[in-house]
Amino acid sequence: MRDRVLELARGALAAIEAARARIDDLNVYPVPDGDTGSNLAQTVRAVVEALEASETETREQLAREAARAALLGARGNSGVILSQIVGGAAGSLALSDELAPALRAASDAAYAAVRNPVEGTILTAIRELAEEAEAGGDLEAVVARGDDCVARTPSLLSVLAQAGVVDAGAAGLVEIVRGIAAAARGEPLPAPPAAPPRLAEAAIHRQLSRYRYCTTFLVEGDDLDRSVLERELAELGDSLLVVGDRGLVKAHVHTDDPGRALSLGVAQGTIAGVEIANMHAQTREREHRLLVPQAPLAAVAVAEGNGNRRLLESLGAHVVGGNPSTGELVAAIDAANADDVIVLPNDRNVILAAERAAAESRVPAHVLPTETLQAGLAAMVAFNREQSVARNLDEMRSAAAAILTGAVAVAARDGEHNGVAIRRGQWLALVEGEPLAGEASFDDAARAVVERLLAEPHGVLTLLAGEGSPPLEALLAAVAAGHPDVEVEVYEGGQPHFPLLVSAE
Repeated sequence: MRDRVLELARGALAAIEAARARIDDLNVYPVPDGDTGSNLAQTVRAVVEALEASETETREQLAREAARAALLGARGNSGVILSQIVGGAAGSLALSDELAPALRAASDAAYAAVRNPVEGTILTAIRELAEEAEAGGDLEAVVARGDDCVARTPSLLSVLAQAGVVDAGAAGLVEIVRGIAAAARGEPLPAPPAAPPRLAEAAIHRQLSRYRYCTTFLVEGDDLDRSVLERELAELGDSLLVVGDRGLVKAHVHTDDPGRALSLGVAQGTIAGVEIANMHAQTREREHRLLVPQAPLAAVAVAEGNGNRRLLESLGAHVVGGNPSTGELVAAIDAANADDVIVLPNDRNVILAAERAAAESRVPAHVLPTETLQAGLAAMVAFNREQSVARNLDEMRSAAAAILTGAVAVAARDGEHNGVAIRRGQWLALVEGEPLAGEASFDDAARAVVERLLAEPHGVLTLLAGEGSPPLEALLAAVAAGHPDVEVEVYEGGQPHFPLLVSAE
């Protein structure tokens, strides 16, 4: 049972992922923040991940897990409404496989979640899907009715007609159902209806939303009162959705005071899953994305230090500051405005966030798991946006693997590692991330690193001076005397924590 449900959920995810960028571009209602496709994909992905982790085989428990995952993973206005569609359908499917009751329950739940339902939106789409199923239509007929409904949304909602687009939420929902239908038939995902190659200017230049911040959060408690939270949040903004039960509530509101919104949630219970997006910035990013032609390929790299940022940018990378969140990486990937993006985390602790960001971004993104800044710089030297993604990944991976890396840091504590005794405050020599020696002076530690790296023949030595780095003259003189054939490149990297980063190639 679980495998079959998971197969259908994966079909839904594949479909919305394939359409995500197109749906994001269509997004003009309720605000033109260009994230409807991404929000729907995030919600469906949460369901897939929950089912993948599940060990149950019972219909009722699978339904509960899918509904809860959708609620927990819902993002944005469209995602929260989709979570109610999933929850309503799941409640019906917990009892039987009948399509019509499931879609009717989904429609009823969606309409009940919205304080002021508006036709020409995802609500209209789910209602018409239910009506088609109740008239005897199978999944194929339901999808066809959905396509027809999407095409008619501009006649139901004037803002869509003025912009010359169909509703993004309705279009996204139909893609999800299209994916489920294909998976149910065991067939490949069919192509969606053709979209115009370029949105009209009216669809691009939309007025900024009245409020700035899209604020979403969960509230957990023992006896939550949704009506109280909804009434209080209604005074702060619009696009309000408060859904869930007495133990778990998801709230979504557009407001200028997200802090106050979160405080209202805290007054009810324990908050979690906080997401705050600047819709004005998103609108400007959407406009830029639609007006500026996309590049075939871009690179996003993580780096600390202004000098390192400039180095990476000179090699063609879009740079994100050190230790970024998944959301910051997603924003950077999307802002790169390219058909494909290669992501260089440049830190082993950032790789997981980069992989999650690649999964959530609106464009195809590929993580090259560089563990050091030096490896990222070597990879970027090999980057060529005129070549294919596959060839770039191969050549960048080879370039990153061909270097040896070292660093000098200050030991934070006493200890011993691989036979190397270290005292707090010593200059610590590191090679390939492992302690080599603890030295009393920076020059001794730096020379220890360089000598180990140059123990094997290398032609180029690169030094990245960190924030507050001691002078490098003594080290440079030692390299010139001991290794006269080695080319030395010195840059002011400006990275914190490591007064010196070194690579040999």
